[in-house]
Amino acid sequence: MAEPIDPPLADAELAAFVGAVRQDPGLPARTVGAAGLRRAQRLRVGARPPGPAIAHVEDLTIGPAAVGARLYRPSAARGPLVVFLHGGMWTIGDLESHDRVCRRLALRTGTAVLSVDFRRAPEHPWPAAVDDCVDVVRWAVTDGGSGTGAAGPTVVMGDSSGGNLAALACLRLRDEGGPLPAAQILVYPNTDLTLSSPSARSKATGWGLTADDVAWGVEQWVPDPSRRADPGVSPVFAADLGGLPPGVVITAEHDPLRDEGDAYAARLAAAGVSVGHRCEAGMVHGFLTLDTLSPAAAAAGDRVFADVTDLLGRIG
Repeated sequence: MAEPIDPPLADAELAAFVGAVRQDPGLPARTVGAAGLRRAQRLRVGARPPGPAIAHVEDLTIGPAAVGARLYRPSAARGPLVVFLHGGMWTIGDLESHDRVCRRLALRTGTAVLSVDFRRAPEHPWPAAVDDCVDVVRWAVTDGGSGTGAAGPTVVMGDSSGGNLAALACLRLRDEGGPLPAAQILVYPNTDLTLSSPSARSKATGWGLTADDVAWGVEQWVPDPSRRADPGVSPVFAADLGGLPPGVVITAEHDPLRDEGDAYAARLAAAGVSVGHRCEAGMVHGFLTLDTLSPAAAAAGDRVFADVTDLLGRIG
């Protein structure tokens, strides 16, 4: 049974959304399957208002593995680059699902944004997505400036499972001796694929994202249960988080992933990594893509974009 909506959600629109989800939660992910979930997401994306106009949008193919990506530039001016890794339980999400987010991010921060179309499960289980993201981040940090028109620091950012991939990319690049991005921005990230944190139980149903849907996504991406506590899959279990780039970790109060994100922020800080951390009160998972539904979700997204701007100002 879902928790009562107490304390209240951040605004009436978000409360109405959660109420509708509770009244008709739909079929679970493990019933619908990846193909059905992708079709449903395409329909949702098509029904949303398009993202704001931006000066330059270009689809690219990066590196010897020919990883797809989309570049957003708010102006001809050269500036920092954000490599963006989309969420979607490692199984759904694509360049279109987060096109509006990336346009808002580029315009609000004044940075170029490179959204990565990494391989997804179940067709491509772990570590395919990590491999693709590492390749793109490495390219962006080393010689991506000439290909993107960027200049200055390159940071990596991801939401949900994309936050997991951003954290894993930083860990792998550190262990390989670099080069590292200048910062990492993790928004309601998956960091513990064992789903053993308290919020995975207390917020398991009734808040938009269900813990069982996350468990299904984990099963698609990491079919072997014995691997799910491996730090190459679940970054919160890494023995040492020292030497990682400074970061920002944002979680949401009513999110089954809240505690694992909070725990990762605490572990980064304990390892001496400079990290800003905030849990958005009254907010649910996925608020970056709920801006047209809820003014409070739009404002929470704007705060994330302000965090990116502030971080780039400190590292630039």
